[in-house]
Amino acid sequence: MPTVPPAQLVLASTSPYRRELLGRLRLAFEIAAPDADETPLAGEAPPALALRLACAKAAAVREAWPDALIIGSDQVAVVGNALLNKPGDHANAVRQLRLMRGKAVQFFTALCVLNTRAARQQTAIVPITVHMRDSSDAEIERYLTAEQPYDCAGSARIEGLGIALVARLEGDDPSALIGLPLIALCDMLRKEGVNLP
Repeated sequence: MPTVPPAQLVLASTSPYRRELLGRLRLAFEIAAPDADETPLAGEAPPALALRLACAKAAAVREAWPDALIIGSDQVAVVGNALLNKPGDHANAVRQLRLMRGKAVQFFTALCVLNTRAARQQTAIVPITVHMRDSSDAEIERYLTAEQPYDCAGSARIEGLGIALVARLEGDDPSALIGLPLIALCDMLRKEGVNLP
């Protein structure tokens, strides 16, 4: 397969977390801000929602990058039947963390690599289950005051102090929990002719 020059690798995301994760691969890449409607469809299962949004983000920037590998990713978090969005503020974060304490929270991180040169795409959904500690209200307040994770689905920034709220993890790729499943991504990029490491 033809190798796409590293400058033509595009991350369809403005997330600083995804940018940092992709940077770990030491490949040159561009950032593109996707304009995608993230409203769930009626009855849409969380993994399907994550995958649809990952593909929509990649597709949203394809016209601007007609000769590239575009990476789209999205994450959906669920506890019971409740979707956990980015809390946005302290009060919502408290509600989320109280709901999650002592429970298993499922994170579905979807990945889409769109090759605009060859008009093909690869996709994956990487699940991670996070078993939360039964944290007290005081622990939750101390955590939120210190971390302020109001831009993180589920309000627990696992790569930071949020790890103190976790009892254990189940899954194959811890980077998926932060927002970009690097093991699956490396496999997809190799299939597209990108040399790694």
